[in-house]
Amino acid sequence: MRSVSASTQLCAVIGNPVGHSLSPAIHNAAFEHLDLDFVYVAFPVEDVKGALAGMRAIKSFRGMSVTIPHKTEVMKYVDEIPAVDRSIGSINTIIHEEDKLIGFGTDGAGALKALADSGVEVDVKRILMLGAGGAARAISFTLAWKTKLAELSILDISEPLLEGLKNDLETGTDAVIKSGLLTDSSLAASMETADVIIHCTPVGMHPKVDASLIPAELFRPEQVVFDIVYTPLETKLQAEAKSRGLKVISGVEMFVNQAVLQFERFTGVDAPVEVMRRVVMEHLES
Repeated sequence: MRSVSASTQLCAVIGNPVGHSLSPAIHNAAFEHLDLDFVYVAFPVEDVKGALAGMRAIKSFRGMSVTIPHKTEVMKYVDEIPAVDRSIGSINTIIHEEDKLIGFGTDGAGALKALADSGVEVDVKRILMLGAGGAARAISFTLAWKTKLAELSILDISEPLLEGLKNDLETGTDAVIKSGLLTDSSLAASMETADVIIHCTPVGMHPKVDASLIPAELFRPEQVVFDIVYTPLETKLQAEAKSRGLKVISGVEMFVNQAVLQFERFTGVDAPVEVMRRVVMEHLES
């Protein structure tokens, strides 16, 4: 066990609840691997304003990860937020820089890195986004801001959620946006033209692992399927896409990448990615 002193830099995850979070195991393993004088803990928090005031008051409180249900509220109490994250409407990371708290998100960037690391080019491609919730917002805004995609189509079962995301994207970006209610016919029509499918719904997540949103017969050769679900490690959607010869990107990659991006902003050094991925896999396989 590494020693903790007055010079140790503190990082934490706040949320309610946070007992299930893998973040302490991931970050502490990375700190130990690089012999960094940092420690990462989990804080169950209800008083978000008070938690951020505490972070501001403690000079050695270097970084904070933010999880449900605080990703939106924390935006009120930081000093700087990038424009893309203001458009998304939530953040999951805060850095303490001198006398400022700087907030930003790593979910969208983590997804974009997962695509790039897998050799998937999204410029001039048609993207189909299934789901319009928080993760879909982060990924869609990041794609719209950071890439030159040809078109982004979004399908969801909630018309208010869908229209809200579509309107925000059209107002805040130059991307070509299409949207529609998720039905058998709209899904089939969208699958005919989609180059990259990004699945952002809970369908197929543990414990309902036998479900898949996309019938296997709708897959086309050369399509890419990115499923952000990572429990189970291989969803039915991923298995069926693989069986049809499609390139598949696991949700584990987005999960690891968002932690990697946080770690590098916390510490200012390159993350030991394989160490962090190993910790995630060990927990998910146990």
